[in-house]
Parts: sequence; structure tokens; C-alpha cells
Amino acid sequence: MNKIIKKIKNLHIVQNYRNIYPYIKPYWFRSLLAILVTFPVGTMDAIIAWSLKPYMDVVMIEKNLSSSAYVPLLIIVFSVLQSGFNYAAAYLNAWAGAKISNGLKCDLLKKLMRCEAAFFDKNASGLIQARFNTDVDTACSGLLRNVNMVATRIFSSSSLICVLFVNSWQLAVVAMIVLIAALYPLSTIRKRISSIVGKTLFSSAAIATYYIEAFNGNRVIMSYNLYDYQLHRFFDTLEEVFRLGIKMIQRTGILSPMMHSIISVGIAIIIWMGGYLIANHQLTAGGFVSFITAVLLLYQPIKSMGNDVNLVQQSLIAIERVFELLNETPAIIDKPNAVKLESIKNSIEYKNVEFEYVKNKPVLRKVSLKIKVGQTVALVGNSGGGKTTFVNLLPRFYDIKSGNILIDGLDIRDMELDSLRDKIAIVFQDNFLFTGTIRENILLGKRDATAEDLDLAIESACLGEFVKSLDNGLDTEIGERGILLSGGQKQRVAIARAFIKNAPIVILDEATSSLDNKSEAVVQLAIENLMKDRTVFIVAHRLSTVKNADKIVVINHGKIVESGVHSTLIAKKNSAYASLYHMQLT
Repeated sequence: MNKIIKKIKNLHIVQNYRNIYPYIKPYWFRSLLAILVTFPVGTMDAIIAWSLKPYMDVVMIEKNLSSSAYVPLLIIVFSVLQSGFNYAAAYLNAWAGAKISNGLKCDLLKKLMRCEAAFFDKNASGLIQARFNTDVDTACSGLLRNVNMVATRIFSSSSLICVLFVNSWQLAVVAMIVLIAALYPLSTIRKRISSIVGKTLFSSAAIATYYIEAFNGNRVIMSYNLYDYQLHRFFDTLEEVFRLGIKMIQRTGILSPMMHSIISVGIAIIIWMGGYLIANHQLTAGGFVSFITAVLLLYQPIKSMGNDVNLVQQSLIAIERVFELLNETPAIIDKPNAVKLESIKNSIEYKNVEFEYVKNKPVLRKVSLKIKVGQTVALVGNSGGGKTTFVNLLPRFYDIKSGNILIDGLDIRDMELDSLRDKIAIVFQDNFLFTGTIRENILLGKRDATAEDLDLAIESACLGEFVKSLDNGLDTEIGERGILLSGGQKQRVAIARAFIKNAPIVILDEATSSLDNKSEAVVQLAIENLMKDRTVFIVAHRLSTVKNADKIVVINHGKIVESGVHSTLIAKKNSAYASLYHMQLT
């Protein structure tokens, strides 16, 4: 008995509904009502079938119309009621389904935003959209379809089977054998489609990625005339989706015709046996009509159930994928009893730090560096040497392979992640601005900032004159990713956002490298305002911007090859820094 119970608990459908129950619970009343409404929907089929027996026996055989005149009216009333209950079930399912879907999507977005940077490095935007959004819609719509279909079929089938046995137990036994034979192929459907569904997801996600790339990369496509190139890649992916779709039809399309054939044979046997029973006075003509009607009402949904169950199985697989994501633990999370970082008093230290994006391909090798609070440290060196990686480790975008990164002697992995990142403001080379206004984007740094804080951030970021020139000022819409702003304007909005955050550590990751000289001069002034009284890390391509740094660190091939102030390094014989500096001057 225990083995049977254990086997039942391991069924996919049981586990799926166990996982999704917390999302259904807040809306349990409407969800339950949607199921209960299917009871009259299902049973009314049996009532209509049963009412035909007295009608046929009295009217057709005894030619007595008056005593059964109510039957057609009764059928009309029940049909109207059944339609009303069907509408109520559809409405309740749609309402509850949307609420359940919204709850899942919120939790998935929460999970997505907490994923480590490596997750986004490995997954395309189309795949993320498919797994975190499309799968939820597939799962919830399939869940409702599953519940509604199963509940209606159970109530309808149970009632209709009762009608069968009441009319003729002999024919009912035959009908049950046929029913079991017709339903058996459905037991193989999950095995048939599970491998294809996963491949289809990736191919469909690739299609979504092409649309996203066409939007985000439209200028590159136009400037390099990549129309045919992108179209060919897109067409190849469409062909793959087509191939998988055909394979799905090949594996599952036979089910409905097979079930239809089995049921047709069963109905033929029942008609033959029914004629025999009527001839031997074991069944009345009215009972036979009632029986045939009940059989047809019972079998009719079964003929197309292969397609329905196919969709339901796809939704169950989607539910599994959704909860695989929800149950995954991000690689970078707080340790138990993590310490909240309240302030930074003394130093930041990298101690024998090693890091790699790909296993056995180190990016940083035994890097050690100590920075005192209030110092400005510039990281320079050849492209790909590990400068940006170095600063990305401080806010724990990635975790190191070995060594330690310490703040006031405490490893950052022992700190609360949110409190660590609260102490760091970052200005990237290509800063992401959200759809909305300039005001909204600046206030992301500190959503409860006062008007005085906002004004100070704007002036410090050298945005005042620009904002005043706009008709809507700070409430000017900037478009998706800030597309309506120039590169320098976007940088200054990002600097204002970092300034208003008022974090003690500032990271400037090549913040001026993509700007022209005029824009760079303005942005550089804004950066100097941001750097005041803070510990600053500058990843620099243009060495002219780091001459005044307290410490210049040259990183090449994942190692610190030298460090010091500008005057010392430039005068040093065979200096890597001097070589880079003079190369830029020529």
C-alpha cells in the first residue's frame, strides 16, 4: 500500500499541482466555484440523454404525445442552463488564471533580477523571455484547461455511464471496454512529446531573440546592410521550428484518428448488439435511443481528446520548467548569519584573488591590492587584461574562485549582499536607462530623495543647463534605453543617479571612453564632482584622465604588473604604464 501511495505522489501532475497550490490558495473560492460549476455542465448531458427514453417509448411507440410534451421543453431549458454554466466556468477560470499567472510572473521576475551576472552571460534574451514569461502563460492556460476539462469529463462521464447501465448493462460493459481501449493511447503522450517540447522552446526563443536584435541592433543592420544575413539566419531557425512542429504532429497526430477508429468500431458493435436485444425484448426502442445518445455524448469528446491532452501535457511540462526556475538557488546569495555592512572605515583589500569565467581559463591570477578609504585607484592596461572583471568582483556580480576580497578585514561573501551593493555606485561605459523620464531615472539612485537632493545631483552632474532647455524639464520622456538622449547626456543622467545614491564607493568603468572631446570634458567635470570624498575605482582607457589618481594599477593578462603614482610610473625605466601612456600620445 505504501508503495502505491509513493508512486501516486511521484506522478507529475500531483507534483505540479502541489507546487502551484500556493498561487491558487489566495483565489481558492473562485477556483473552487469554477470547478463546481462544471458539475451541472457535465450532468445535464446525462439528463438530456435519459429524458429521451420515456419520450421515445411513449411518443414513438405508444403514439401518446400529450404525456411527454414536456421533454422537448425540458431539453431546451437544460441546454440554456448548460450554456450559462459554461459561460460562468469560462469567466471564473479566466479570472483565477490571470491572477495565478500574475503571481507566478512576479515571483519569476523577482528570481530573474536576483540571478547572478553569469546567468545573463549564458542565456539569450529570447530564451529568458520564453522561460520567464511565455512558459507561465502556457502553464496557467493549460492548468485551467486541465481542471475544466477533467472536472467536466468526470461529472459528465459518471452521469452518462449511469445512464448506460440503467438502460442496458450488457451494452454498458461493451461501451466500457471500448472506452478503456480508446483512452489507452493517451498514456504514451507524455513520452512522445517531452523531448520535442524542450527543443521547440529553444528554437522559439531564438526567434524571439532575432526580433529583439532587429530592434536593438537596427542601426548596425542598416549600416552594414545585414538584411539578407539576418534573414537567412532567421529563416534557418524557422525551418527548425517547422521541423519540430512536424515531428510533434507525427508523434501525436495519430492519437485522435486511432481513438476515433476504436470508438467507431465500438459504436458499430453496440448498434448490432442493441438490435439483437430489441429483437429479443431485452431492451426497448426508447432505452436504445437513450443509450446511443449517452454513448455518443460520452465518446464525442474522447475522439478529439488526443489533441486536448497534447496541449495539457505541454502545459504540465511548462509548469515543471517554471518551478525548476523558481526552485533554483542563485549562485550568489547571502550566507546564513550574513553581516550587514554599515559603513566603510579603513580599507578595501584584494588578497590573492583568482577568478575565471570558463573553467580552467583564468582571468585574474593571484591579484592582491589594498586601497585605503578615500583613495582614487585607476586601473589601466591592455584590453582584455581583467580591469573590468576586477571591479565587477567588488559588488559580487561574480564570486571569486579563490582568495578574499575584504572590506575592513571582513570578506564580502560574509556580508549581506544588498547592504554591500548599497555602498557602491557604478557608472558604466554604456549605462542602461529605463523607459520613463529623466527624473524617474535619477531617482532610481534614491527613491526617497528630497527636492534638494535632486537639485544637487543635477547640478553636480552638469545637467542643469540641459534640463532647463527642455520643454518638460525633468519630466521629459527619454525613450527605451534612453534612446532620445545623446551619449554624453545619458552619462550625465547616470552620474546624477550615482550621485544621489551617495554611496561611499564609486566605480567608473570607462565612463568617458565612448564620448567625443567636448562631451568628455563636461562628463569629466561631473565625474570629478562625483568622486569628491569617496573611495573611487576608475577603469580607464584614456590615461590622460587618471594622472591625478592616488594609485595607478596596471593589469595585464590577469596580473598586476606594476602600481604607483603617475610621476613615478612615467619615469620608471621599461614601465608598462609609460609605454601605454606614450603610445596614446603618438
